Amino acid sequence: MDWSTFLLENEPNIRLIAFLSIFTFIAVSELIIPKRTLRINKARRWINNLSLIFFNTLVLRLIIPFTAIMVASLCQDKGLGLFNLIQIPLWLSTLCSFLLLDLMIYTQHVIFHLVPLFWQLHKVHHSDLDYDLTMASRFHTLEIVLSLLIRCFFITLLGAPVVAVIIFEIILNGAAMFNHGNIALPKKVDTVLRWFIVTPDMHFVHHSIEKDEYNRNFGFNLPWWDRLFNTYKAEPKLGQQKMEIGLKSYPLDNPVISFGRMLMLPFERKSNDSA
Repeated sequence: MDWSTFLLENEPNIRLIAFLSIFTFIAVSELIIPKRTLRINKARRWINNLSLIFFNTLVLRLIIPFTAIMVASLCQDKGLGLFNLIQIPLWLSTLCSFLLLDLMIYTQHVIFHLVPLFWQLHKVHHSDLDYDLTMASRFHTLEIVLSLLIRCFFITLLGAPVVAVIIFEIILNGAAMFNHGNIALPKKVDTVLRWFIVTPDMHFVHHSIEKDEYNRNFGFNLPWWDRLFNTYKAEPKLGQQKMEIGLKSYPLDNPVISFGRMLMLPFERKSNDSA
């Protein structure tokens, strides 16, 4: 058995261990060095946010008979996609695939803000009125399904190596939990880190209620695309502690917390819902 086969067969366990390890580390860090005081009952938010995560995972397993890693393996076996057609070292195709997939995620995120139909789905993520690691996976089920299909399409075009896709999926999930973490990083540490990875303070700007701020800092993992395409904003105009998060359509007295309401939210239309 070669190592690609080993990774493919053990991918669910590898990803689960990585998820639980990173989740635990960020959760403990939030308790030790919190950045902000949460406004909504944490237990209630966590129960509903985590319920949505588990529900989305179940739906994916039931209705889509493949994963991104399975698609990469199929393309490798059939010789499909760019990197299966050209002869370059595995390390180079892995690096290029990782960078291009991350650019794809950035582009997808921008599109989900700009296209009204997609924004109706994506606003579930922005409707949370507190900021912690459970927000990282708080996405509507239809957005999760669409995101997987888009990712698989690009993996097919690229012919991304199996190892590249596994690394990308693990790092993307881990980075999303990190940059949604309610963690108080020292200013100097944050300044250095945000040249290499999206930090909590950098991504926090993206969750502002102000349109000119929540349409900035789209990156989930690498920060370079925001700088390259001029969507980077270093700090919110009111500062990290005073900036309000969420959507103006759903103020503190009308929080979108319950599992059922998160599923129905895309079908609610409000005048100030546009991105």
